[in-house]
Amino acid sequence: MTETTKNKIKKKVKQHIPKDWLKELRIIYRITLEAIYGIKRTGWINLAIVAIIFAILTIFGFFLRTTLSLPSFINALGNALEISVYIKSDANTEQIAKEINTYEHVERVKIIPKEKSWADMKREFDMANMENPLPDTLHVKVDKPENITPVFNKIKTAKGVEDLNYAQDIAKKMQTANNVAHSTTLFTMLIVAVLTVTIINNTIELVIQSRKEEIEIMRLMGVSNWYIKIPLILQGAIYGFLGAFFALFPLNAVNNMILKIHTFFAVPAPILANNTVTLVLFIVAIGFASGGSLISIKKHLQV
Repeated sequence: MTETTKNKIKKKVKQHIPKDWLKELRIIYRITLEAIYGIKRTGWINLAIVAIIFAILTIFGFFLRTTLSLPSFINALGNALEISVYIKSDANTEQIAKEINTYEHVERVKIIPKEKSWADMKREFDMANMENPLPDTLHVKVDKPENITPVFNKIKTAKGVEDLNYAQDIAKKMQTANNVAHSTTLFTMLIVAVLTVTIINNTIELVIQSRKEEIEIMRLMGVSNWYIKIPLILQGAIYGFLGAFFALFPLNAVNNMILKIHTFFAVPAPILANNTVTLVLFIVAIGFASGGSLISIKKHLQV
């Protein structure tokens, strides 16, 4: 292909490319270069910034991933909890069982005849020959752990019920653990926000000070304020992105460990939990980091 033919092809291609597109691409290119130059000016501090963001995001990601799995274990353990209902000797056990089975949140009612309970006890312990003192028992399974107490209180008022109990302490401890995990995750997110914004704020201030004269010249030349702001915001977003990216490696190991625990206890793992953590991690990191840049710009740069 001759040089003349190449030039003709280039001219035809340029004619079909809208000039506005070229202008926008040039602006994006220049903004990206400015952000990269800003990172270069910061020097070794870049490593410290990314390392700190990486550390706090790893902690946050760990608590978030744990929080996503904890309800699965709570539900699994809660489903194993049953309310034991002891029936009076003169009451109709089957009728009471049918009535309780109609209660809201009750999944199943199993009748344990007193004869079976007594036979099991005699097999396990050396019992003297005596009359069976045990009552008929109902094992009531509730759909969710948080509904055990309301069902328990309702069964308590039923006619023919002598006594009832369930592992109340275990249920309360499971619910407390769930609440603590959620609170810890929110608290960690708050720490992530404060530290990230503070770090980025100080970093962008250094960049602004090093480019003070250059920025003044651009303003005198009539350069748009956003053309000055966006590279700095992009610089903060890059810090957040890198911190989140490197945090994925230890969090992937954490995810594999949690999946092994799920498998060991035969508890289904939450669907897309790892993907959710990854998405939230990048949104939080980039959002807080770019937000910190914007705050710094408004504070230290009157544009």
